Amino acid sequence: MLCPAGAMGQSGGQGVKLPLTPLSLPSSMAGIPWRIFRSYSSASTKEKENRNGTCERTELLEVLKARAKQLQGSNVPEVTVDKVELAAVDNDKYQEGVAPGPRENQPIPRARGDGLARSSAWAKKLQKEMYIQQLKMKQELPSAASQLALEGQAKTKAKSMKSPEIPKMNAATAWNQSSGSPHSKPRVVEAKEAAELKRPQSMPKDKSNQQVLQQTIQSNLECFQFLQQSEEAERYLLLCHSSPVKKKVLDIGAYNIVMRIWARKGCLNRIDRLFSVLESTGLRPNLDSYAVALVCMGRNQSPPKVILRYLQQLNSSGFHVDELFQKCLFEEDEKEMVLWAIRTVQPNYQLPPPPSPEISKSSLLQDFYSRETMVSYPKLDFSMKELQERFQQQLEMELKNTITIESVEAAKPLTPQAIKARKLLGTLRSQWHGAILQALQNSKRSMARPRRLSKYNVLYPYLCLLPDEEYVDIMMQVLNDLSPQGESLAVLARELGSKVYDRYIIQRKLRSRQLEKVQEIYENYIQLLAKDSQPKQYLPREYWEKLVGEAGFGPSLSLKNCSWPCVLLMRLGMYMLELLVKAVKVPKNILNRRLESKPIPVLYHVYSFYSNWQVGLIKPHPVFSQLVSNAAETMLTFNSSAMPMLCPPVPWTSHSFGAFVLNDTKLMRFMDETTHHQLLLEQCPPVNLHPVLDALNQLGICAWKINQPVLDIIISIFNDKGNEKLDIPPPLSEAPKPPTAPGHSSTWSKSLKHELFLCKKKTAEMHSLRMDALYKLSIANYVRDKVFWFPHNMDFRGRTYPCPPYFNHLGNDVTRAILLFAEGRPLGPRGLDWLKIHLINLTGLKKKNALQERLDYANEIMEDILDSADHPLTGRKWWMNTDEPWQALACCMEIAKASRSPDPAAYISHFPVHQDGSCNGLQHYAALGRDLSGAASVNLVPCGLPQDVYSAVAQQVEEFRRKDAEQGVKIAQVLQGFISRKVVKQTVMTVVYGVTRYGGRLQIEKRLKEINEFPEEYLWEASQYLVKQVFNSIKEMFSATRDIQNWLTESAKLIAQSGRTVEWVTPLGLPIIQPYYRSRSTVLNCGMQRLSVKNPNSSQKPDTVKQKNAFPPNFIHSLDSTHMMLTALHCLRKGLTFVSVHDCYWTHALTVDVMNQVCRQQFVALHSEKILQDLSEFMLEKYCSSSSSSTAPIAHWQKRLMEQLSNVPRTGEFNLKQVMDSTYFFS
Repeated sequence: MLCPAGAMGQSGGQGVKLPLTPLSLPSSMAGIPWRIFRSYSSASTKEKENRNGTCERTELLEVLKARAKQLQGSNVPEVTVDKVELAAVDNDKYQEGVAPGPRENQPIPRARGDGLARSSAWAKKLQKEMYIQQLKMKQELPSAASQLALEGQAKTKAKSMKSPEIPKMNAATAWNQSSGSPHSKPRVVEAKEAAELKRPQSMPKDKSNQQVLQQTIQSNLECFQFLQQSEEAERYLLLCHSSPVKKKVLDIGAYNIVMRIWARKGCLNRIDRLFSVLESTGLRPNLDSYAVALVCMGRNQSPPKVILRYLQQLNSSGFHVDELFQKCLFEEDEKEMVLWAIRTVQPNYQLPPPPSPEISKSSLLQDFYSRETMVSYPKLDFSMKELQERFQQQLEMELKNTITIESVEAAKPLTPQAIKARKLLGTLRSQWHGAILQALQNSKRSMARPRRLSKYNVLYPYLCLLPDEEYVDIMMQVLNDLSPQGESLAVLARELGSKVYDRYIIQRKLRSRQLEKVQEIYENYIQLLAKDSQPKQYLPREYWEKLVGEAGFGPSLSLKNCSWPCVLLMRLGMYMLELLVKAVKVPKNILNRRLESKPIPVLYHVYSFYSNWQVGLIKPHPVFSQLVSNAAETMLTFNSSAMPMLCPPVPWTSHSFGAFVLNDTKLMRFMDETTHHQLLLEQCPPVNLHPVLDALNQLGICAWKINQPVLDIIISIFNDKGNEKLDIPPPLSEAPKPPTAPGHSSTWSKSLKHELFLCKKKTAEMHSLRMDALYKLSIANYVRDKVFWFPHNMDFRGRTYPCPPYFNHLGNDVTRAILLFAEGRPLGPRGLDWLKIHLINLTGLKKKNALQERLDYANEIMEDILDSADHPLTGRKWWMNTDEPWQALACCMEIAKASRSPDPAAYISHFPVHQDGSCNGLQHYAALGRDLSGAASVNLVPCGLPQDVYSAVAQQVEEFRRKDAEQGVKIAQVLQGFISRKVVKQTVMTVVYGVTRYGGRLQIEKRLKEINEFPEEYLWEASQYLVKQVFNSIKEMFSATRDIQNWLTESAKLIAQSGRTVEWVTPLGLPIIQPYYRSRSTVLNCGMQRLSVKNPNSSQKPDTVKQKNAFPPNFIHSLDSTHMMLTALHCLRKGLTFVSVHDCYWTHALTVDVMNQVCRQQFVALHSEKILQDLSEFMLEKYCSSSSSSTAPIAHWQKRLMEQLSNVPRTGEFNLKQVMDSTYFFS
C-alpha cells in the first residue's frame, strides 16, 4: 500500500490524512498527528454522497471492472485490474494464508535482487515441518505458547527472519521492520518483486530486525503476563532460549517478565530456576530481577535465610538495597512486598527519602527557577469540589474509550425515508454485531485447539487481552466510519491494531492500580490550582512530583510499556479486517425488492492504482452506502483523546507521563516507525527536560470556553449550503454535476474522462473539507456550555501542538473565532485600544501603517464595526471583506460590548489578542548573524513604521527586472507591472525554511496564474526568472543569513555522508535528532494481500538530501520554539494567561503590553547566548572526537568536517538590545 505523499505533513512529521480522499489537504489541518487523525478521519455515515449516475445504475462488479489500458493516457486516478479478486472468505486457502490477488497485473518497481537464489517451496515446507516435529517430540506444548515459538523457529531455520505466521507459500520477511509505537503512521505500499521475499538469510542481520524480534518476544511475554499464564510464558521463554537466533536477542528484561508472573503467584522455586538459566546464558541479573525475587519472597513470606541469600547476591552484584526503591518500577502492592521481605532480615530498615528536586542549570532560566524570586502559582477560577467533579467526568469519558456526540446537522428535519433507513440500519447493525461476535468466538476456539497449525495462532493471546465484545465494538466502529470511496487496507489494519493496543494499555493501567494512585494524587494536586485552597510556590510538575514522593507506597506511575511492533499491529488488524469482511452480509434486495434476497458481503477487497503503485482497498457495497446515505444519521463517534479535556491536564513530569488521565500520550510526536528521539529522551538527564515540560504544562493549563453567538452564526450558515468565501464548506449537494456519459466507458473520449475526473476530484475535496468542518463544529457545539483544556505535546523540533487533533486554537479562522479564554480580565486603560488594533490587524488593511494610525482607522469605522456586531448577516457586512472574517466578527462583537459598557476599562474581557512575529524565521537568522540590513528589514530595529520584508524584496526584484529590461531581456520586459508583494511573499517566507528553487518557481507560477492579465505562454519562463531574482535579492539583503544557512547545510551534508544523523541540543536542553533515513520496504504476507511496509531504521544510512536540506529550517524551528517556551515561562511568573500558535502569541487585552516586553526580553536573552558557537562545539565533540575510528578515509572525512564545523560564520554589527525598543518586532 502506498500512503500518498500529499497526505504527509512536515509539522514534526505529523501529516494529515483527511477523510475519504487522498486528493485534498486543507491547510487548516497542518500539524495534526497522523495516527490520531486517521483514527477519526474515515467518512462519517452522515454524508449525502452524490455518486456518479453511472455507478448508481450498475452492479458492483461492473463498477470495479476496469481495463489496464486506462492507465495509459487517462487522467482517472483509480483503476481496478482486469480480474477483480473478492475476498474468498470461505476458502480454505484463504484461511491458511495464501495471498490472493492479481499479481501478474501489478506494476512492479525496479527489482533490486533479480539474481537471488530461490529454494523450492515444497523443500522448505518439508524442512520446516521436520523441524517442528523435532521440537514437538521434546515436550508437549499448549497451543498458544508453542505456536508463538515454533513458527518463529521454523521460519528462522528454513528461511530467515521471524514472522508471526506460517503461510504455506512464502515465509515473509515480516520481522524486517523498524520498531515503533502503534501511534506512528504506516507507510505501506503494495508488494514488490517476489524475489525480494526469497532472499536467504540465516538470522536478522541489522539492528532493526533484532530490535523488532526482541520487541515481539517481549510483547508476547507481556501478553502472557497480563493473562497470568505463567506456564505458557516460561515454556515460550525457554523455547526462545533454545533458538540460536532468538537467544541472541533475549535480554534480561524477557526473563524478568516471566519471573514477575511467578512472583505474583509466590512461586520462588520457579524464580530460582530462572536465575539458574540466567547464569548459563551469561546474562547478569539486574535490579529488577532482584526486586521481582523479593516481591515473591514478600508474597509467600519466605524465611529470613532465603531472603538473606538474595540480598547478599544483590550486594555482590554491585547494587544497594536503596536502589530498589529509587530505580525500579512497581505494580500493585509490589513495593510493599519488597519492603516486607527486607524488613524480615533488617527490621529497622527505612525507605530512602525522596531525592531532593533537581533544578535546571539553563542560564536562560536561572531567575525563573530561583526560589528567592518564586511567586505563588496562579489560581484557576474553580473550587476544589468543582475540579474534582471535572476530573471524574474526564475519567469516565476516557474509561469508555469513545464518545458519541450529536452532529451540528442534527437540527435538519427528518424525512420518512431517513426514519425508515435508520430503523433498517439499526436492525442490520444488531445482526452484524452478533455475527462478528460469533465469528470471533469460533475463530478463537479453532486457534485454541492443540496442535492445530494456522497462520493466526500466533495472535491468539492478543485476542484474549480484552473481552470479546470490545473487539467487536472496535470492528463495528471502523465499519460505521468507512466511506463510500473505501479506505486503504493497510490504514484500516493499522487502525484496528492500534485501537486494540490503546485499550490494552488502559487495562494494564487499571490492573496495576496505577489509576487509583493517579486519582489519589490528582485530588491533592488540585490544591495547587483551586481558588479555595492555600497559595503554593510550586510549578505543576514540581507539585505533582512532591505528591508522588509523599505517597510512598503503591504502584509506579510509569509502566514499562513495550510498544507492539508495526508488523504485529498490522497482522492483528488484518485478522480483524478479514473477520469483518467474512461476517458482515446484507440481503441483496434490501433496497430493491425485485432482486433476489441472497446475502452479499457488505465489504469488498479491491485493487486500485495511485501513480504506478497498486493499492488494496476495502470498499463498501453501493447498497450499504446508499442505505447509510438515506439514513442521514446525526451522531459522530470519536476516541476520547480527540476531545478537549474536561479538567486541567495531568502535568508532564517525564518523557513518558503527562497529558490525559489514562490515554497513552507521547511527549514527542514522530514520523513513520522512527524511535531515535524516544531513545534520546530516555537517555537525557530528567532535569534537562524540565524547562520543556514546564512550558508544555503552562500552555496546557490555559482554560477555554466557546464564543456561543459566533458559533451559532457559523452553524446556521453551515446548515444552509455553506459559504466558500467565508470558509464554510458547502454540502455535496452543491458539488458540480458530472456530464452525462453516453454508452460504455470504453467509448468515452479523453476530454470526457478528464471532465469526469475533475468532477470526481472536486467532489472528493468538497467532501473532505465538509467533514473536517463538521467534526470541528460538532465538537465545539458539544462543549458549548463547558470549560475545557487542551493538553500539549511537541514534534521532534520542539514545536508545540494541542493533543486533541480536530478542534483547537491551531485551527483555521473559523475555529479560532469560536474560542475564548475561560478566565476573564478587565480591559484596563489600554485594553480597548488593543482590541481595536487587533481588529485592524485581522482585516489585513493597514499592514504598513503605524499602530496609532490603525487605532485611528478603527475609530473612524466604528459605525461599520458596531453594525457588523449587531447585524452580522443582515447589515452592511463589513466584516466579510477582511482577511480573517470570523475572527474579525468576533472582535467586532467584543468591541461593541466593551464600548457600550458603563466603564470600558472595567469591562471583563475573555477575548484573546494576538501579537505576530514579523517573518519570524528571518528574525532568528538576522539575530544569529547580527545582520544589520537584515535586522532592519524584519523589524528588529526600532522604526516609526513597520518594515515589510516582502515589499522590500519585491522592490529589489523590480530593480533587477528594470535593469534587465533595459538590456533587452524579453521576459523582463513581459513582467513589467506584474511584480508585487503578493507574487514574492510565499517564496520569501519559505526561503528561510529551506524551499528550493524548484519549489519557489512553483509558488511564483501559482501567483502569476492568479493574475488574469498575465500571458499564460510566459508562465514557466517568468517564474523561472523571478525565483532566480528573489533568491539573488535575499542574498543581497540578508548576506549573513545566507552564510549561516549555507554553513548549516554543508555541515549537515558532511555529517550525513559519513553515515550519521544530524543531532543538536536546543538552548533549553532539549535533544533533537533528524529522523530522515533511506527507507527499505519489507513484505508482509497477509491473507488478503501482501503488504510492503516501509521501515526506516537506525542501522540504515541517513537520507543525505533530506538531512542536508532540512537542517537549516529545523534548526530555526527549534529556536523559535525555544523563544516561545521562554516567553511562556516568564509570562507565567508575571501571572499572564499565555498560549501560542508557533510565532503568534495570545493573551488578554489587559496584558498585551507586559507580554510584548517579556517576548522581547527573551528574544534578546536567547540570542545573547553563543548559539552557533555552542552548536559547533557540540557537533565537534559528537562527530569529530578522538574516539572515532582513525582509518585513512574516515580521518580524511573527519578533517573536512572539523574544518567545516570550526569555520563558524562571522557576525555583523547589529546591536541586539535594539530589539527591546522595536514596536513592530511582534505586533
